[in-house]
Amino acid sequence: MLKINKVHHVAIIASNYEKSKHFYTQILGLQVIREVYREARDSYKLDLAIGENYVIELFSFPNPPARPSRPESCGLRHLAFEVEDVAKAKSTIEAKGIEVEAIRIDEFTGKKFTFFADPDDLPIEFYEQ
Repeated sequence: MLKINKVHHVAIIASNYEKSKHFYTQILGLQVIREVYREARDSYKLDLAIGENYVIELFSFPNPPARPSRPESCGLRHLAFEVEDVAKAKSTIEAKGIEVEAIRIDEFTGKKFTFFADPDDLPIEFYEQ
């Protein structure tokens, strides 16, 4: 049987690389591991981490097609980050100008969660630990 250890990373293609780089590093606070410009592809690749864990590859490509998001579309539904306190995380990014939905309760776990969007309208969730 195949043994998978963990999710290694999530890859995201940004329509505006600088705007998305700012969002993921300055708004969400992810740390930059490395940033590479790949001339042959006219593309940036930014590797981001949470603490010691490599989590996101942020790419830029010339003229990427828009990703359908809402109503629910087939494919990756959202990206979720675990936080200790959803209300605190919500107010922290709202103070940086990000619109965040009302906090809800997961009917199966009783945990708090909320959603907001990245610059390309990718749904992002904060889920309480």
